[in-house]
Amino acid sequence: MHYLFEPGLLASGPVRTAFLIGAIVAITSGVIGVFTVTRGQSFAGHSLADIATTGGAGAFLVGLNQFWGFLAAGVAAAGLMEAIGVQRRRGRDVATGVVLGAALGAAALFLYLGTLRTATTGASFTILFGSIFVISPDTVPALVASGVVAVLAVAVLARVLLLTSLSPDLARARGVNVRLVGAVYMATSALIGLAVTWLGIVLAYDSYYWPPHGHGWPVSFFVVALVLIGYLLTYARKPRRLAPRSPHEGAECSPA
Repeated sequence: MHYLFEPGLLASGPVRTAFLIGAIVAITSGVIGVFTVTRGQSFAGHSLADIATTGGAGAFLVGLNQFWGFLAAGVAAAGLMEAIGVQRRRGRDVATGVVLGAALGAAALFLYLGTLRTATTGASFTILFGSIFVISPDTVPALVASGVVAVLAVAVLARVLLLTSLSPDLARARGVNVRLVGAVYMATSALIGLAVTWLGIVLAYDSYYWPPHGHGWPVSFFVVALVLIGYLLTYARKPRRLAPRSPHEGAECSPA
């Protein structure tokens, strides 16, 4: 790990771009992720990332910037899942699965057609997985704008989202400041996302010097690994088990 803090780390343009983009994505995902989990839409949120691949593949096929394809496909898929039942608990997973399956099929077709029309090598891998180190700086302004819009939308709708996701009346009755709790959750989630993303970028940069030299590991691997480690650490402190209640506990005494 002796390469982590060398001057070349921040002197590299791709690394600085990766830090900036990683921060935007981590903060936006952290804020939105709180409501995604509380509303029981984790599967839908995860699927949108895969569905967006269809837009990226389609944009590559017609020669457009793949960012706009990813963004358009994500927005369209979210609207379609909403229209066919993503908000109804029974139909939520079904609607998500239907849209996800159709999108992946279309993505496979677009990637196949793209390989027939161009000689670009590695295009399929780039679209499906990509690398944060090869993102063009020209994409940064659009990414910043979309992140700001997403965070502002959550800020404007935060009260409505909390009211429809939790039980604020019961919380207020117990003296809980619902708005403060929600803000703390979002801020904490964003900071965790930012920390693991930046640390993942640093580790990926450093892995280029690990044996075998010259083959860096993907940033996404380190980010997911760090999140998984943090999740497993939450189980390190096991809760104290309560003694089983007696079957006669709380039973009323017979007048006899």
